[in-house]
Amino acid sequence: MNRTEGEAAARRLMEQRPPRVPPDLYGEVLRRGGRLLRRRRAARRLLWLLLCAAAVAFTVWAALVRPWAQPPSTTTPPVVGW
Repeated sequence: MNRTEGEAAARRLMEQRPPRVPPDLYGEVLRRGGRLLRRRRAARRLLWLLLCAAAVAFTVWAALVRPWAQPPSTTTPPVVGW
């Protein structure tokens, strides 16, 4: 198909009447869209809840273990009795 044939086909498509939309389609679209929005909202809330729980668990772990503190040295015995 060359350019002129493609343009002619496009013009034919644009000149035709658009197909009729079923009357119950609007209600179905609203129902499905609402369900999709509720699912997205629930998933977003669940992810935020998991993120907050992970932050709290990390904070509690860090407060108990204190990974930033240097462990005591085990290579040299302590000096006692000087």
